Amino acid sequence: MTLEPDASAHPLVAVVGPTGSGKSDLALDIAARFHGEIVNCDSLQVYRYFDIGTAKLAPLERRGIPHHLLDILDPDDLFTAGEYARLSRQALAGISARGSLPIVAGGTGFYLRALLEGLFEGPSRDQALRDRLAARERLRPGSLHRLLTHFDSEAARKIHSHDVPKVTRALEVCLLARRPVSEMFRAGRMALEGYRVLKLGLLPDRDALYDRLNQRCAAMFEAGLADEVRRILALGFHAAAKPFESHGYKQALQLLAGELNPREALFYAQRNTRQYAKRQITWFRRESGVVWLKGFADDPGIREEALERVACFLGGARFSLP
Repeated sequence: MTLEPDASAHPLVAVVGPTGSGKSDLALDIAARFHGEIVNCDSLQVYRYFDIGTAKLAPLERRGIPHHLLDILDPDDLFTAGEYARLSRQALAGISARGSLPIVAGGTGFYLRALLEGLFEGPSRDQALRDRLAARERLRPGSLHRLLTHFDSEAARKIHSHDVPKVTRALEVCLLARRPVSEMFRAGRMALEGYRVLKLGLLPDRDALYDRLNQRCAAMFEAGLADEVRRILALGFHAAAKPFESHGYKQALQLLAGELNPREALFYAQRNTRQYAKRQITWFRRESGVVWLKGFADDPGIREEALERVACFLGGARFSLP
């Protein structure tokens, strides 16, 4: 099936949900059925060499389906949500021009929001200001969030006090622009135009998801996660590179450094992964217009429901599901 290009309203499918729910597999099934191409929406899978701990599909597992925004950066490259929005919009335009269905798949909700709703063009980073803010936070933990509450209570309500990088950026914008960041965000966004969007969200039972995540973490360590980290370091990349901050990789680094034993590394990787999945669920529940599928992608009933919803969205089938 090939879609006829429509410059006014190209179809776009987004597959979202927590880690371990099967987003990559469902995206492949949709792409295979509806002549699609997949655009990665995972903030770690954009990095080269980070494969095992990100559950990145190997080339042979991609069924010959084109994938975009995978392995485009070195581990020490800086990458922002704004850059993701720019590159992913370019990818969407190319896919649609080829008459294919773009399928955005991944669990980084902020990247998806940047793609669909746009981001404001805030002031450039001011490293001297950031250093002063970091010193203040080290001296009095939580002080940056309290300061943000003073300058922009709306932004402070939306950013967790423990999310220091986002709090820092919000404060940086407020101080440099002398305006609330929330006000600038509302005024300066440019939403994606020319597309109609179907958002499919996978939402498995919480206990079943956690059990699967525990098993997957164990399998990653057994598959050589620590060896993968050792190889990345041997290429000359520093342990302070941003991808190493993620769950699994951080514990593998600590294991190699002798700070954790294998049992402890697995325990903390599993715990942090479960916490991350919980945050993803909270984020996507706030995302408007998501059609929730209450299960894993490898459940045949969930898969068929997803495919039928896409068929209806594309106008190729009657839709009678509740």
